[in-house]
Amino acid sequence: MEKIKLAIADDHKIFRNGLKATLEDCPDFDLVLEAANGNQLIAMLASVTPDVILMDIKMPELDGIQTTAYVKQHYHQIKVLALSMFNEDKYIVDMMKAGASGYLLKNAEPEEIIEAIATVYQKDYYFNEHLSVTLIKQLAGNTHTGNTAQSLADFNEREIEVLKLVCQEYSNSEIADKICLSVRTVEGYRARLFEKTKSKNLVGLVIFAVKTGIISV
Repeated sequence: MEKIKLAIADDHKIFRNGLKATLEDCPDFDLVLEAANGNQLIAMLASVTPDVILMDIKMPELDGIQTTAYVKQHYHQIKVLALSMFNEDKYIVDMMKAGASGYLLKNAEPEEIIEAIATVYQKDYYFNEHLSVTLIKQLAGNTHTGNTAQSLADFNEREIEVLKLVCQEYSNSEIADKICLSVRTVEGYRARLFEKTKSKNLVGLVIFAVKTGIISV
């Protein structure tokens, strides 16, 4: 198995060093770059492409929310895992809207950080008590998808079936087994779902599914 290439963006060197020590204990990870702010990170991405970025929210020059939005626009394949001292809904909502795939507090246990990285890499998202169904409801309530009937008319039966399974946290291979398709075909459906719903991550798909009544929470 190839190592997961990681980047750290955080303006506190002491925290970066502590996080690096945690990550170095895991043989599945390879720390390929670190930056003290968003501008540094963006400059480095021109030559190094990580799989997952551990992104602080409060940084000088360019904060984590602005940097995440830039990364998802220009490097959509990179996953962003937010790390913050703040657990207020506003910060979580803003980071998820910008395209982050998960949210952790900086006082999270090393085991949770490692689990979150692996989950974001494999499934495109990481949910915990700070990114709960209640928060998804709030996100859905603040997101306008237009006319529901018209929105659903843009999707065929198979796409809706795949969307439901994605929202139930099934992986591409698990979905392929359930509905007797190849993994590559499921990946194609998933890509079209992101495109049609204009979603940056799984949270966006869940929001769309809640708003249109495809799933209930």
